[in-house]
Amino acid sequence: MSPATLPSRREEFRELWKLALPIAIAQGGQSLMSFVDTAVVGRVGTQALAAVGLSSSVFFAISSFAIGLMMGVDPLVSQAFGARNTPRARELLWQGCYLATIVGTVLAVPLMVVPRVLPLFGVNFAELPEVRDYLTWRALSLPLLLLFITTRAYLQATGRPRSLVVATGVANLFNLGANILFVFGGEGLPAWFGPLRLMPALGVKGSAIATLLACAMEWVIVAWAVRRAPVAANRAWVKPVRADILNALRVGLPIGLHIAAEVGVFSLAGVLSRWLGPESMSAHQIVMSFGSITFAVALGIGNAGSVRVGWAVGARNTPRARRSGLMAFASGAGFMVMSALFYALFPQQLARLMGAPPEVISLVVPLLMVCGVFQISDGVQGVGAGVLRGAGDTRFTFYANMVGHYLVGLPVALLLGFGMKLGVVGIWWGLCAGLTAVALALFWRFERQSSGTFQPLEA
Repeated sequence: MSPATLPSRREEFRELWKLALPIAIAQGGQSLMSFVDTAVVGRVGTQALAAVGLSSSVFFAISSFAIGLMMGVDPLVSQAFGARNTPRARELLWQGCYLATIVGTVLAVPLMVVPRVLPLFGVNFAELPEVRDYLTWRALSLPLLLLFITTRAYLQATGRPRSLVVATGVANLFNLGANILFVFGGEGLPAWFGPLRLMPALGVKGSAIATLLACAMEWVIVAWAVRRAPVAANRAWVKPVRADILNALRVGLPIGLHIAAEVGVFSLAGVLSRWLGPESMSAHQIVMSFGSITFAVALGIGNAGSVRVGWAVGARNTPRARRSGLMAFASGAGFMVMSALFYALFPQQLARLMGAPPEVISLVVPLLMVCGVFQISDGVQGVGAGVLRGAGDTRFTFYANMVGHYLVGLPVALLLGFGMKLGVVGIWWGLCAGLTAVALALFWRFERQSSGTFQPLEA
């Protein structure tokens, strides 16, 4: 299809989903690792489950900011492919890998330090030693995670994201087996497992070690896939270029801030839930795990929309970029409506699937109903962030998230959760209000911007 061609809606829908499905599987694989951690550790006990929940809140608050920084590579690479400049896209991948290594190493430090300084601020939960163990090992996986995110941007921009599915599938199968072995130990295994029977039960720490090893395996697979990808004027090594690294950082910083704002408010909701008791914290973590899986599909659609919008912007075809973006919005909203119905119809079954104690299940069921409601807004804002990112418009998304979550969502959460004594359910209704505000703002922005003319980030 030539750059000037405007695809039909049917063609756009087909091409979007051809790209979105494997990306969504890969995206869901990242969420599935935490889901497995929660599901396995949940069978140890309420305290261990609360420890993983609190640890996940801290880890994702920091790692999500880091992931956002790396997503500045996304529009640069996709627009380079749209301009048919594949050597430039490969150069940008190298610069992104340098940036990933630096950012991952630097931000691993607060992940190790934060749980050790919490007692200085009066935070002394019973599960804090387990939180320290979990975050210490998960911190080591952060550079690997960022390298995977950067490589994912390149592979999805090539339009060949199947290796992402392979990497995610292999890593998750390994993570499941390793979690069970490391958390509970190998004492009860059959004799033919050999030395694995000597593995001691490591509890929460074992879950983090398993996920670290899975992240390493995932990165090795995608790095091998990139090495095999053909590219004109390919070089075995590209030296760091300060201007390119800073440009990727400039584009990615607003993305990092907007993701940190979004995940930060969810992490804050987790801390507020813990103040209501370990049962509320556990219920919050379980529902977050379910919501993250379905939201991963919306993010996959958003990433696919980002790539297709980026291709069109790189080719200087704004009408095509507009059609790609609007189709992504419609697809994301449609999928999340179906997800909402699923949560509303089967809350009891989903709650029992996680093996939670009865006192936690009684809170999980109403939270899943609320989760079903805000799935739609969550999907629309996730797609909106993606399509605007593909166009190179990253600052507005940050502003929308700050206003929506902290001036709308958080006050409503505090009012309903504590002022009106609705507990953790009230906190989640506040999150729903914030997501709705952000979704409306991002759709308005893309509608307005795509009515004009998009310009590539690099001439």
